[in-house]
Amino acid sequence: MDEKKLEDIVGRIRSVPAMPATAARLLPLLSDPAADTRRIEDVLRYDPGLTADLLKIANSAYFGLPTRVGSVRQAVMLLGWKRLLQLVMTLSLSGLMKQPLPGYDLPRGALWRHSVAVSVAADRLIARLKIPDGDAVFTAALLHDVGKIVLAHFVREELGRIEALVAKGLSFDVAETVALGVNHAGIGGKLLEAWSLPPRLVEAVRLHHDPEGCVRDCPVSDVVHVANAIGGRLDLPGRGGAAPEPSPEVLDRLGLEEKDLEEMTLSTRRELERLSEVL
Repeated sequence: MDEKKLEDIVGRIRSVPAMPATAARLLPLLSDPAADTRRIEDVLRYDPGLTADLLKIANSAYFGLPTRVGSVRQAVMLLGWKRLLQLVMTLSLSGLMKQPLPGYDLPRGALWRHSVAVSVAADRLIARLKIPDGDAVFTAALLHDVGKIVLAHFVREELGRIEALVAKGLSFDVAETVALGVNHAGIGGKLLEAWSLPPRLVEAVRLHHDPEGCVRDCPVSDVVHVANAIGGRLDLPGRGGAAPEPSPEVLDRLGLEEKDLEEMTLSTRRELERLSEVL
């Protein structure tokens, strides 16, 4: 392992833009049972572009609402405030995560589509398993691969070595660790720490390829891990070897079987096809 390269990688975290201001202000509201329409409006009034995008989506065929939505307050009434907050978080992070990442062979928008797919799959798991505080899971799922934004340049530099390790049977994330001293999950965790996100979100992102390392709040990291495996079955573009297989230990903890994963893969695919019209 090249210690200088590892220092360079960790140092690159400082060059990544801060979490978009609107997303940072909305994140605490996702887990606040006292949040109300007025607080959401107070945040969105300073981001007219995001408000316009939100109302455009609310009026799309995707939701099929019976009346035209003309305000954030009306959107909250018709969609529910948590659903609306998820949409706003998704929209506000899209600019950061739509950039192309050549090291991972990801064209513009590909990382974003995978991230949305994993967040949709996480929503399916939350509903099936009746996991409380599902909004934290949704956010962690949406951000699970954000470390690739930092690591893409270094992966491209070491791509020959990484691909040789993958050809020998190592998973892509393990090959990253061998070649670079860290993988995109670990760097993603450090990035979320730099953004001052809650520890359980940091842990879920850091462990999405290594869920057996969880020692607390395991349902959050377990769901993100399984949702990522479901997202990997959807044949989205990118370099990363075979789709990751979910940990048998995690499946046992969650009480899931292969047939459950197949069902959720199909429902996630259908939802993504519908969402593609508005995202």
